[in-house]
Amino acid sequence: MRRVYLGREKAIAGVCSGVADALGIEPTPVRTGFVLLAMAGGAGIVLYVIAMLVLPERPDRIDDLG
Repeated sequence: MRRVYLGREKAIAGVCSGVADALGIEPTPVRTGFVLLAMAGGAGIVLYVIAMLVLPERPDRIDDLG
């Protein structure tokens, strides 16, 4: 399983970009999913904030992947 990091393509914090990168898909469907969850009761906002606080930054060098 691939590790999830905050992505480099940041619209806000890079959460959707990082999730999309780990899944091997484009960020647009992931962003759309978060927006739909946000409009359907606010779960997308809560999940996004939690992921923003929990996910690490992507290491710049391969040595840092350890």
